Amino acid sequence: MSQGPRSGLAAVSSALLAMSRHLEVRDVLKTIVASARELLDAQYAALGVPDDHGGFAQFVVDGVSDEQWKAIGPLPRQHGILAAMLHGARPERLADVRKDPRFEGWPAAHPEMSDFLGLPIRDGDEIIGALFLANKRCPKPEGSCGFTQEDEELLAILAQHAAIALTNARLYERSRELTISEERSRLAHELHDAVSQKLFSLRLTAQAAAALVDRDPSRAKGELHQVARLAAEAADELRAAVVELRPAALEEDGLVATLRTQIQVLDRAHSARVSFASSGFRALPAAQEDALLRVAQEALHNALRHSGAEHVDVTLGRRARGAVLRVTDDGGGFEPKSTRRAGRHLGLVSMRDRAGGVGGSLTVESAPGKGTTIEMEVPGG
Repeated sequence: MSQGPRSGLAAVSSALLAMSRHLEVRDVLKTIVASARELLDAQYAALGVPDDHGGFAQFVVDGVSDEQWKAIGPLPRQHGILAAMLHGARPERLADVRKDPRFEGWPAAHPEMSDFLGLPIRDGDEIIGALFLANKRCPKPEGSCGFTQEDEELLAILAQHAAIALTNARLYERSRELTISEERSRLAHELHDAVSQKLFSLRLTAQAAAALVDRDPSRAKGELHQVARLAAEAADELRAAVVELRPAALEEDGLVATLRTQIQVLDRAHSARVSFASSGFRALPAAQEDALLRVAQEALHNALRHSGAEHVDVTLGRRARGAVLRVTDDGGGFEPKSTRRAGRHLGLVSMRDRAGGVGGSLTVESAPGKGTTIEMEVPGG
């Protein structure tokens, strides 16, 4: 590269660091494409992740405006040069992609491309994507390709690390899907245990009131007051369960507003006093905010269902190294070392996994009869 080996190495390092910051698959793909285009000074870049039906499950571009992309139309199929990279598993460096015999044309709104550099992204023997660049920004003698052998070698390094980043992102999303499934199963059990018991009590109390109406109206009136109280408690339990089941509106409302809303509902639904305070918190990447929210929900669940606490306090704020979430209760507490030996009791392993998955840490302070404090810290914020 004309910039020299030192600046080229720095550019590769910056690209790799950028890829490692993201956990969402779509974010990783966008970062790979943008990094490749910037690194090799190309006008256009794209990355396609193939599906099993001759098309692409995802296709991300850089250098094309949103209006252009909409005008181009549906995602491309696996054909021409793209198919060659996916099935032939070899790099393609061309002086003019339009003159290649495998070229099959493109939609009318598609930008014009000439010199081309593409290669497959491999995870072991599996090809998980195709990365390509077009229109190198440099003087090109007639009939020659602007992309060099050095460009190809740099893109190959980037593709190797892209495979790692993409595989990690996929594993993260699968792990999150599994965790969500487990959470929904837990909530279903909670719904059955809490609400069903109240509804059963409500039914028995209503039957008792009906039997007393004629012979003891005064007692029947008392039973009906009990029916009203049980019905209100059941409604609150249902409302709390719905809040936990409903996807959190993090993208629209942000972490502070989402937590505040959920805690207000929990405060109404439970006898314990649940409070929330936030100071100095700044928006974080989506993966970190999602992890903070899920840890807060798990800690609140433990405190409200198992600890016998009268007060639960949640705070969200800043610390020198980043953002910190703290959930404190005055419940019965437990012995953390015993809990660690017992495995996944109280969901502590799940919370630690969530914190570690976004570069954060989780600490637990508790003792029998002394309440519990769970604190999660993440960098940034």
